[in-house]
Amino acid sequence: MHKKLTGLALGAALALTGTAHAAPSSNEAATARHFAALLAGAQPKTAELSLFFSMMPKGGDLHHHYSGAIYAEQFLDWVDKENYCVNKTTYRIESNKDVVAAERAKPAAQRGCLSSTEVFADAGLYAQLLQRWSTKDFYNHGAIQTPPDRTFFDTFGYFGPVASSNTADGLKTLKQRAIAENLSYIETIFELSPFVQNAQFDQQVLAPGLPPAALQAVLANWTGSLEQDASFQKSITAYNDNVNASSAGIDDANFTMRYQAYVLRFLSPSQVFSSMVAAFKAASLNPLLVGVNIVGQESVNVSMRDYSLHMEMFKFLKAKYPNVKIALHAGELALGMVPPEGMAFHIAEAVDVAGADRIGHGMDIAYEHNALATMQKMRERNIPVEVNLTSNDYILGIKGQAHPITLYRKYGVPFVISTDDAGVSRNTLSNEYVLFASQYKTDYAEIKKLSYNSLRYSFLAEGDKQRLLKALDARFSRFEAQIAAADKAGKSGKP
Repeated sequence: MHKKLTGLALGAALALTGTAHAAPSSNEAATARHFAALLAGAQPKTAELSLFFSMMPKGGDLHHHYSGAIYAEQFLDWVDKENYCVNKTTYRIESNKDVVAAERAKPAAQRGCLSSTEVFADAGLYAQLLQRWSTKDFYNHGAIQTPPDRTFFDTFGYFGPVASSNTADGLKTLKQRAIAENLSYIETIFELSPFVQNAQFDQQVLAPGLPPAALQAVLANWTGSLEQDASFQKSITAYNDNVNASSAGIDDANFTMRYQAYVLRFLSPSQVFSSMVAAFKAASLNPLLVGVNIVGQESVNVSMRDYSLHMEMFKFLKAKYPNVKIALHAGELALGMVPPEGMAFHIAEAVDVAGADRIGHGMDIAYEHNALATMQKMRERNIPVEVNLTSNDYILGIKGQAHPITLYRKYGVPFVISTDDAGVSRNTLSNEYVLFASQYKTDYAEIKKLSYNSLRYSFLAEGDKQRLLKALDARFSRFEAQIAAADKAGKSGKP
């Protein structure tokens, strides 16, 4: 065991530092010294770290939910654009046109459903809405104190009616915001892929003791039927048409965006599987759609009951579509959320059964059976973890030395820093880097490598990946020159 651990630790060191480095430029060395000074002392200099990371080029954000990235203020703008209103008691969007018309016919003082203009004008109501549509004010106890995980996941139900209705505008906003914080690539988990219900399929796959071969036969049989279903195939075409239309004009010389289709893990088995079939087929046809993901709260009953079934579904479709990449939310669990046996296998099955190319969150690794072997496979196969420090803290209450990023770093598992749902958490990728640097002992070499890894581990086509990596070289050269000059001026007392 000692020899095995030594080998893993050596792998960790190589993964973090690389086997060889070119000599750093004088500007890079000066930037490294400047960064080290920001972390020196009893407390990290967080304001200066915020400035540093706002300026620093970030390669990509690889764990990014489109609807969770839009701020509540923009969703409110869309309420008026869609001619909806907001119920001032429930804070939910009313989309029934007759109800909205009836409310607007009433005198202003009697309305129970308001336009966004009226919501913005009522400071108290607006503050209450933000506390439901995002996590704002939770930690200073200004908000309704439902459990944080419920507060987080409930937000999607509030803005859901407008989340998919103005995607072109939403993507443009996300692009502008990304460029402003020196981010060149987003791989967003974009839209739920279409699905249908099949009661017979549900009964078959949930039958106790169903042998693996029999399950594969059931999956193959219904896949064949779905491929012959003209209406279902038309929904896949419509899905890709929406991706193409929404993303028009997003890519340019400074910024690139790609998209993942997703399925919801807490739906019925037939809905989940048909959604997977649609997602894989759509991704195989559309170069903008670079991967498939599964989302939704992992700890709820159906998600836990069907987890292994979902991994077998991914295995089946990955064999059918070997060129389609998959990034799976796996192990987004904390001790006590589910019985302990529920935390023993999710990451391992995502890797070994489903064939995941990346793991989202990966939080319960310390509690998994054969965790060391799973991490070794992830290191050897270059399967990175998408680390989301803010949401891991908020949803699961896990941060600091309790966060498994400490294990992934120790055992050489690659990882990237990402945002998860920046609009819900009202956060930025730059601040995620601030959290990482201020909570974990690091240096500029690792930070820079993380920025590059967020492109290297993307699902981009190789030509696009190399184009962005080359551009990142130039952006880092400019950044390091800027930091070195500012640092020199500061030391000499010049403005």
